[in-house]
Amino acid sequence: MENKDKLVYFNSRDMLFRIPVSQIVYFEADGNYTFIVTTNKLKACLCMNLAHTEQALTTQLGEHAHQFMRIGKSVIVNMRYIYQVDIAKQQIILSDFQHFTYAVPASKEALKTVKELIIHNRI
Repeated sequence: MENKDKLVYFNSRDMLFRIPVSQIVYFEADGNYTFIVTTNKLKACLCMNLAHTEQALTTQLGEHAHQFMRIGKSVIVNMRYIYQVDIAKQQIILSDFQHFTYAVPASKEALKTVKELIIHNRI
């Protein structure tokens, strides 16, 4: 199964989420909870913190987990949807160029790291 067709699973108390990797735009922390934001603008709440979410991605995706990057304390982004890195406004713009555009806050240090990765690795 190609990575774009791969499914990730999140078991959250009374719910099980099954989401195609290619449909996940970003994860956002809210205390002990994590929100998943998808390409069709759905927002699902997981009863786990961002560190546990990050671990679940690593466990399930293995070598493909690098598609997701933590950019600070509260956000993990899908690197494939990065459209713009705006260090001055301290945000990353995520878009598929057709259906959605999200502005996600990030620290200047994280943004500089993302910018360098994009320039040097062409991600």
